[in-house]
Parts: sequence; structure tokens; C-alpha cells
Amino acid sequence: MTPRVAVVTGAARGIGAAVVHRLAGDGWRVVAVDVAEDLPGLRYPLARREQLAEVAAKWPGQVIDLVGDVRDQRALDEAVRVAEREFGGLDAAVAAAAVMAGGRPLWETTDSEWESLFGAGVDGVFHLARAAVPALLRRPRPRSGRFVALASAAGHTGLWRLAGYNAAKHAVVGLIRGLATDLRGTGVTATAVSPGSTRTPMLAATAALYELDDVEEFAQHQLAERLLEPDEVAAAVCWLCGRDASAITGTVLHADGGFTA
Repeated sequence: MTPRVAVVTGAARGIGAAVVHRLAGDGWRVVAVDVAEDLPGLRYPLARREQLAEVAAKWPGQVIDLVGDVRDQRALDEAVRVAEREFGGLDAAVAAAAVMAGGRPLWETTDSEWESLFGAGVDGVFHLARAAVPALLRRPRPRSGRFVALASAAGHTGLWRLAGYNAAKHAVVGLIRGLATDLRGTGVTATAVSPGSTRTPMLAATAALYELDDVEEFAQHQLAERLLEPDEVAAAVCWLCGRDASAITGTVLHADGGFTA
């Protein structure tokens, strides 16, 4: 069987990297995209070029690493071109890039914080859809294309002093529902995965915003009574990328350990 092909953003670490590793382990070909530099308005460092290269190095011939800013439409257009040129097409796109900012009431949120939250977390999903969906539709019928975005438990409930992040993740959920409706009858689906508190650098950044000494304090909000691991969330994302998820579109899979129960 011809290997399936994906583009994954936010791929250098955390859930995005876990998605790349799972897909590659299942035989997929992947273009792994990450900005690999810091953004304005954030109080923590983002992934580095070396981390993205390390993800790809584990899968020679299967994963191509590409430095690109999801806020820039041209970067994601190029990622899709690379997927089609090097691997022959596109079957799935995973929008995992996002950032964390907050720690203050909404009315004290800075312009740079707001712009980074929406630039990476919402514009990035839109830009990936605009680049990837035409490629997904270029596959012959019957199609099994998949567009999956990472939302969050924050897309379904308010979080203290994270109103900007709440707004961005609610926007992702709305975008996915609208995209799925636009894709009706095409064989291409659009879904979101909403993780709970997951052991990633972004969760550590959230703990710092709350002046918490230990990320483990977030576990109390989940019925699982523990933090999730990135690979657990990636498992949900990768299942949605597969052919067996053909009945799932326009909705959210809550891989949140019971956060929103």
C-alpha cells in the first residue's frame, strides 16, 4: 500500500513531535514544520532548530524537517509543496502549533500576547487549511483526507487569567466546525482534539504564569488524577488521521483525562 503523507505543524517538541513520531512509526511520510525561534509577547522559549532536526533524524527518508512560521501563509504553502513534490501528495494535515500567554486579567493582556496567541494558534490553523485542503482534494475519489487541529480543554471552559488563550482555542473549535461543513461530501474530514493538562513545555510555561512550583498541581483538575503524556494525545490525533475515522467530522475528540467531564 502506498504510504500516506502528512504535514504537521508545531513539530519540534510536545504533542506535535509526538504526532510526527507516531505517524512515522505507522509508516507515514511527514513534513514536520516548526518556527524554531521565540515569538514576541511570550515569557518562555520556544523550540529550537536542533530539536526539529532531531525529530526528523529518527526517521530518515520518512520525515522532512522544515523551519516555517505558521503565521506566514507562504511557509505552509511551501510545506504542502514539499509534501507533494517529495512524497507524492497529501493525506492529512495536523495543526499542532500553539503558544501560551496570560497570567493576568483580560484587560491587562498586551497586544503582543494577544497577537502571538491568535497568530500561532488561530491564524496558523487557517493558513494550514488554506494550504492543505486543496492538496487533500487533489487526491482521487474515494478520498480519505484528514484535517486535524489541536484545540484544548480551554476551548470549552473558562480558565482563570487565560482569557486570551480561551478565546484562541474557542476560535479553533469554531473554525473546525465551519471547515467540516465546507468539506461536506468530499471525503475529507475536519476534526479537533482537545487535550487536558499534558506534560509539555507549554504546560510548564502555564505553571510559571500561575507561579506554581510544580506542574503536577494541574493533575487535580482531571479525573485521571495525573497529567497526560504527549503520546497519549498524539494517539487520538493519529487515529483521526487514519482511514478508520471516516465517520468523524465537524466535532471535537476530548483527550483531556476528564478535565471537562
